[in-house]
Amino acid sequence: MSDAARVLEEFEEAARVTGRLASDTEAAARVSRVAGGIAERARRGGKVLAVGNGGSCADAVHFCEELTGRYRMDRPPIGAAACSDAGHITCTGNDYGFDQIFARWVEGLGRPEDTLVALSTSGNSANVVHAVRAARDHGMTVVLLLGKDGGALAELGDETWIVPGDTADRIQELHMLILHSLVGAIERAMGHTA
Repeated sequence: MSDAARVLEEFEEAARVTGRLASDTEAAARVSRVAGGIAERARRGGKVLAVGNGGSCADAVHFCEELTGRYRMDRPPIGAAACSDAGHITCTGNDYGFDQIFARWVEGLGRPEDTLVALSTSGNSANVVHAVRAARDHGMTVVLLLGKDGGALAELGDETWIVPGDTADRIQELHMLILHSLVGAIERAMGHTA
């Protein structure tokens, strides 16, 4: 098989899993519901905190910059931050262990009006599990984007997407589609139109 044929297989697999998500009406309704909740809490001074490892960390950062910067329209910024600060991660990892890097951050910054958006392709990342528990202890709303069978996190969110896909790359692609859709829906829920 040629390399071009293998690339085409990648494209076809991405289209298959995206098609499965695109036909999931409950997933779409969840975007609207979550966006409305984030918008309402933002009006009361709440913010979004986001966590994830590796590519999911990069996705969390991208999601937050879409909220604080701009997505499709000019509008006031929406408070959001991803746990990606190297100083915090290395300090906390060294002093408390890698499993605590997100939980300590959530404990320091999280408030009851805030939303934690946590990404894990396996659903079993111990540091994400600890962050979710910390968010619960602080009365925060928890939104989860997961893959595979949802793992240990499957039942811990207020709202949860377990997306189709067998590999981390496909799962992350669907997570980003949901995150982009969520930003657009948050903008609309806050009364901003293009």
